[in-house]
Amino acid sequence: MIQGTTAVELASGLHWYLKYWCHAHISWDKTGGAQLASVPLPGHLLQVKGTGVKIERPVPWNYYQNVVTSSYSFVWWDWKRWEKEIDWMALQGINLPLAFTGQEAIWQKVFKSFNVTDRDLDDFFGGPAFLAWARMGNLHGWGGPLSQNWLDQQLALQKKILSRMIELGMVPVLPSFSGNVPSVFKKLFPSANITRLGDWNTVDGDPRWCCTYLLDPSDALFIDVGQAFIRQQMKEYGDITNIYNCDTFNENTPPTNEPAYISSLGSAIYEAMSRGNKDAVWLMQGWLFYSDAAFWREPQMKALLHSIPIGKMIVLDLFADVKPIWQMSSQFYGVPYIWCMLHNFGGNIEMYGILDSISSGPIDACTSHNSTMDWLKIYSYRRYGQSNVEMEKAWGILYHTIYNCTDGIADHNKDYIVEFPDISPSSFSSDLSKRRAMPKVKKHRRFVLSEVPASLPHPHLWYSTKEAIKALELFLNAGNDLSGSLTYRYDLVDLTRQSLSKLANEMYLDAMNAYQKKDPNGLNFHMKKFLELIVDIDTLLASDDNFLLGPWLESAKSLAMTENERKQYEWNARTQVTMWYDNTKTEQSKLHDYANKFWSGLLKSYYLPRASKYFTRLTKSLQENQSFQLEEWRKDWIAYSNKWQSAMELYALKATGDALAISRSLFRKYLS
Repeated sequence: MIQGTTAVELASGLHWYLKYWCHAHISWDKTGGAQLASVPLPGHLLQVKGTGVKIERPVPWNYYQNVVTSSYSFVWWDWKRWEKEIDWMALQGINLPLAFTGQEAIWQKVFKSFNVTDRDLDDFFGGPAFLAWARMGNLHGWGGPLSQNWLDQQLALQKKILSRMIELGMVPVLPSFSGNVPSVFKKLFPSANITRLGDWNTVDGDPRWCCTYLLDPSDALFIDVGQAFIRQQMKEYGDITNIYNCDTFNENTPPTNEPAYISSLGSAIYEAMSRGNKDAVWLMQGWLFYSDAAFWREPQMKALLHSIPIGKMIVLDLFADVKPIWQMSSQFYGVPYIWCMLHNFGGNIEMYGILDSISSGPIDACTSHNSTMDWLKIYSYRRYGQSNVEMEKAWGILYHTIYNCTDGIADHNKDYIVEFPDISPSSFSSDLSKRRAMPKVKKHRRFVLSEVPASLPHPHLWYSTKEAIKALELFLNAGNDLSGSLTYRYDLVDLTRQSLSKLANEMYLDAMNAYQKKDPNGLNFHMKKFLELIVDIDTLLASDDNFLLGPWLESAKSLAMTENERKQYEWNARTQVTMWYDNTKTEQSKLHDYANKFWSGLLKSYYLPRASKYFTRLTKSLQENQSFQLEEWRKDWIAYSNKWQSAMELYALKATGDALAISRSLFRKYLS
C-alpha cells in the first residue's frame, strides 16, 4: 500500500519501492528506457516489514527542463510520447515542470487584440525547431513561418499536457511576457519605448532573422501586453498555476548597468504578471548571472532580485553542478532558488558528468567518504537488472574518469568528427606536435570556431582515455550475461562510441601533423583511418534505436498535414542538428554543429563527406605543393550542407546489427 498527498507523491512512492526493493531502473526513454526484469512476478513482491517506510520531500519543488529543451528534445513529440514523459516525471517526483508547448497560438490571439495580423507574425515566430530562441528574442522568422495547422495542433497538445500534469498534482510553469514583440509594433505604437536588439550569431546581420524588437518593461504598453497574455492563458487553460517563467535578459544585456533602472525593469515585469494573476510567482533562469557575469555584479543582481517582494520570485541556479551561483551570491541574497544541473549543450551526445558534485551539491556534503561508491553498486544493479562484478568495477572506473570532470569547463562535444575544424592547415600554431602530446590539461578554452579561425580547436578531454578503455573492456566481458538488457546495450554503444571518438581526435591530429611535415604517405594513412573510423562508428550506432537519425526526421514529418509543411519540418529538423543558423557561400553558420549528434545516418551522410572533401583538398595541396584552398573547400562543403538540409532521403528507423558483437569487433580493431 502506498499513501501520499498527491498523485506525484504516490507515483514517486511506487518508484521508490521499485528502485530500492525490486532493484528496477526507469531511465529516460532515449537512454535505455525501463529495466523491470528484476521486479518479481505478482504474488511474489517483497513485503515492506513493520510499520512501513515514510519518505518526505527534502524540498518543496522538484523542477524539470530548460527553456531550450522544448526545441532540442520535445519539438516533434506527439501526445503518446508526451504521456510517457509525464509518467516518467511523476515517477521521479517532479512537480514543477515547464509547460511551453503551444504558446504561439496564445500569442497569435493576444497580438490580434493589438491589431497585429497573421501576416505580421510570419516573420516573428521562428520555425518549429527554433521556437525556443524566437521566444527569447534571439532571432525571428528563421525556419518559419508557422502554419495555422501547427498553431492549432500545438495548442490542442498543450491542453492535453496540462490536463495530465494537473491530474497528477504537478504545478506547470507557464510562459509570460518578456518584452519580445513583432516589428510591426513600431508602426502601431510609434510613441512606445521599443528598441531593436543587437545581432545574435547571424553571419552577416541579415534583417530577415536578425535583431529582434524589445518593448521596454518601463513602458505602460508592456504591462498591457503582459497582462493580456496571462489572462489569455487563463481563458484557454483555466486557473491552473501561479508560477510563470520570464527571462527578459537571457543573453540580452540591459542598456545600462544602473541598479535603479534594473530594479524598475524587474518591478514592471512582475507587475505585468501580477495584473494578470494577483498570486503570480516569477520563475527566472539564473543563467544570465553565469553567461554575462561581467555585467551582473552584486549591485545589479541585488537590484533585479530585490525588485519584487521576497517569495514572489524563484531563481533557477541552472548550472549549479559546475558553476554554482548560490555560493558567490550569498544564496541569491535571500531569494528562494532551485539547485539545477545541465546535462549537455545543444542535446550533444557525450558521456560526461561530475558525480560527486551531483551527490553532494544539493545537500552540500556527502554523509560519508564512500557514499557515492556505495550508490554506484546499487545503481549498476538496478540499471542492468542483476549484480555483476565486472560492471561494478567498470562503474568504479567511470566514476573516477568520465564522471569526474573537475576542471570547471562546460562540456560541449567538439570532437573532430562532429565539429570538423573550419581552418587552414597553414595557420596552425607551430606547436601542433606539442599539443598532440598533451591530451589532458587542466584549463581549456571553450571554442567557437568562427571566433578563433587561426588556431586549432581542442576538444575537451578531462580524463585518462586508457582508464576509460579498461572500463569498456569490463563492459564487454559482462556482455554474455547482460546482452538482453536494453539499458546495457545503450551504455555499451555509448561507451564504445565515446572511446572511438576520442581515438578519432588523435587520428585527425596525426593526419594534420603529417601534413605539416609534408609527409604524403603519412597523411594518406591517417586520413584514411579517420574516415574509416567514421564509417565504423556509424555501423556501431546503427545497432541501437536511440542513436539513429531516422526517428528524428520521421517524427518531424509525422506532424505535417500538407506537403509544404512536411518539407519545412524536415528542413527544420535537419538544419538544427547541422548548420543550425544562416550561412553565406563561403562562411559557415556561427552556430554550425552546436547541436551536433552522434547518430547513425548523420555520420555517413553528413560528417563523412565533410571530412572527406577536406582531406581530398589537403592531399591535393601537398601533391601539387600549393597552399590549401580553404575558401574553395568552404564553398564546396557549405553547398553540400545546404543541399543536405533541403534533401528528403530516408534513413533507418530501427536498429540493425548485434551491438555486443560490433562493439567487440571494434574494440579488437582499434583499442586492444
